[in-house]
Amino acid sequence: MKIKIIGTESLGVRGLCCTVEFNNRKIIIDPGIALGYVRNGLKPHPLQVAVGKIIRDRIIKELKTSTDIVISHFHGDHVPLVDANPYQLSINQVGNINKNCKIWAKKENSINNKMKAREEAILFGLNQNMENAEGKIDENIFFSQKVPHGLEGTHLGEVIMTCVKHKELKFLHASDLQFLDEKSIEVILDIGPNVLLASGPPVYLEDYMNDKKELAWNNLFKVSNKVDTLILDHHLLRSEQGISWLDKLNDISNNKVICAADYMKKERHLLEAWRGKLYKDIPIEDDWHDIYENNGEDLDKFLNIGREKYNWFQY
Repeated sequence: MKIKIIGTESLGVRGLCCTVEFNNRKIIIDPGIALGYVRNGLKPHPLQVAVGKIIRDRIIKELKTSTDIVISHFHGDHVPLVDANPYQLSINQVGNINKNCKIWAKKENSINNKMKAREEAILFGLNQNMENAEGKIDENIFFSQKVPHGLEGTHLGEVIMTCVKHKELKFLHASDLQFLDEKSIEVILDIGPNVLLASGPPVYLEDYMNDKKELAWNNLFKVSNKVDTLILDHHLLRSEQGISWLDKLNDISNNKVICAADYMKKERHLLEAWRGKLYKDIPIEDDWHDIYENNGEDLDKFLNIGREKYNWFQY
């Protein structure tokens, strides 16, 4: 089994997209990205936008050759969108996919009109049927029942987890779990993956996490001692504090705790966490975003500046 993580916070974008390949099957999970439209009063720096385009193009390329597409939920950083902003993946950019490709998803109910509209846009945009994934088994793939996106009963809704087993390896994609719901933790432990890719808690939301840090930490520690390789990313790595959590947990766990960039043997590129620094290091014109959003803009020059300025910059 080959696991390739394509787009997440330690690789420069918001998301939790990966592919899993074995035999003649290739599964792409959560094929979407975002950049955080405004963070601390700042839109994405052009260097982030340039990296976002690279990741977006990679996701499109992987979609073309996938046998299965899995959508854990319909938030804008996990799925192609009909209403994408200029920094997300538009469904119109995807184009044609393999006509035999299966699409699996947690089906939306009609109560959440926005998420239901996104589900229907996928059906129309990709011209494919969609399977209700909850609790289903399809040969080597198993989908969990829906679990909370963070805490139970919030407006964020639920997600599904995807488990792929091939030979002795069991991989689990836990999407936006955040390690805040005890029942979800028990589901993970019951599945018993060797490799777990999951969103850590959103420690960058300091007010929200103020009374939840102990709960999240205890759940992270519990799972890390049961999983050979725990890959934590996404919400956790939107701040420098998240890196401290990751590295501290790795130090005290009996097993390996890493981020997606570590797993892919790339340097960490936490571009959203470093957004303020990017603006200081590489100033831009006040109207840059207006020009980009209306007419596009040459992004290669910012990649070249990044390569020159940061010796860690490998894109």
